[in-house]
Amino acid sequence: MTIIRLQNTKTRKREEFVPIDPKNVRMYLCGPTVYDRAHLGNSRNVLVFDVLFRLLRHVYGADHVTYVRNFTDVDDKINARAAESGREIGDITAETIGWYHDDMDALGAMRPTHEPRATDYIAEMIAMIEDLIDKGHAYAGDGHVLFAVESYDKYGSLSGRSLDDMIAGARVEVAPYKRNPMDFVLWKPSADGVPGWSSPWGYGRPGWHIECSAMSYDLLGESFDIHGGGNDLQFPHHENEIAQSCCAHPEGEFARYWIHNEMLQVEGKKMSKSLGNFFTIRDLLDQGIPGEVIRLVMLGTHYGKTTDWTESRRAEADGTLRKWYGILQGHGFGPDLIKALQADGKWEADAEFIGVLGNDLNTPGALARLHVLSKGKTPAALAGFAHGLEMLGLVNDWSDIPMFDGGEAGPDVAPAVAARVDALLADRATARANKDWDRADEVRDILNAAGVEVTDVGGQATWAPGPDFDAAKLGDL
Repeated sequence: MTIIRLQNTKTRKREEFVPIDPKNVRMYLCGPTVYDRAHLGNSRNVLVFDVLFRLLRHVYGADHVTYVRNFTDVDDKINARAAESGREIGDITAETIGWYHDDMDALGAMRPTHEPRATDYIAEMIAMIEDLIDKGHAYAGDGHVLFAVESYDKYGSLSGRSLDDMIAGARVEVAPYKRNPMDFVLWKPSADGVPGWSSPWGYGRPGWHIECSAMSYDLLGESFDIHGGGNDLQFPHHENEIAQSCCAHPEGEFARYWIHNEMLQVEGKKMSKSLGNFFTIRDLLDQGIPGEVIRLVMLGTHYGKTTDWTESRRAEADGTLRKWYGILQGHGFGPDLIKALQADGKWEADAEFIGVLGNDLNTPGALARLHVLSKGKTPAALAGFAHGLEMLGLVNDWSDIPMFDGGEAGPDVAPAVAARVDALLADRATARANKDWDRADEVRDILNAAGVEVTDVGGQATWAPGPDFDAAKLGDL
């Protein structure tokens, strides 16, 4: 069986993944608060966990992986949006969830096994809060219920911070009903016009952190395999989840492996409305940028590193996918061919591709392997390449392989012309290895003059004929 290794935030080590139950591998991702369109940065953990979901399904079987991603549909931001717009909260959240599904579908993300909404789990949250009070881990005051962080001696272990450090570095609410500045809200009162539910502590609504603990326990149990989200959720959200879940269910261990992705930049800067570089996924889709291109840009950087959305990376991803989809269409890939390859036992994953991907979701390395596999000359030789594209979510429907701008992948290229370009690229690689920069520049100029678009990823060079491609400028064929 394929060995999967994951960087576990909990232990700060890259560990071999060993599921609690191989017949029911369970994972949970903190989902969106549904009050507005998802911005590009929101897609990163979705795509990271989508690749992990696909990999786990490949290794353990599609019926043996349970993936939960929640919707937070009760929140002060949602309340504020309703007050500003005069719309009903339920209408806003339903509309936003629809937008979210449309955008993530466009990026090729598979739907999770379960997508619970917080408002459907209020009773479970109240029961968990009552249990925490009974066990001495929470207390009520002034209509609020708070978790007593000093009651859990491992608080801070995920983020690696001491309680004193957290108090010094965090923005904490000072309130008369708090025993400790770090104690966090499990339940709070609701004023007139604000969503609320009856509870032992009065009319109110849950705090943010208790939602995920209640939903994950109901759907995955007191112990499950993987929990994840962006690095910004390590503290306080995930730290608080661990505390309340482990105190409520000390017989379990909550999540064994914690996966956190780094953030997104745009042209080397933090995405910000004040900088004018803030945009939603829908903004890009409406500009005509295919979802597959957005996905490839995101997967081009390891999830543990900051990724940068740039125009040059978008153009490179576009060129790479045009070439790759052209290869698939040129060799007749579709449902019938896939069935034939399956019947002949040739529709199999490339072992090296899976091995690279299994090493802490090394998507850049997996993409580099696809560049190598794309050079196959027959459908059977290209099976591992096609299978890898499916594994990375770059092809999800073999009856409709994406083709951009009406389906043209670029000018037809004769075998002799392709061989000439490949030879020039090999010449350039040799010149670079020998530090013969003059020759490398000379080859680059030939390719540029001929309108050849070259993409260098993971040490592999691929090419596609550009819109101004002119084979005559490549020299002797």
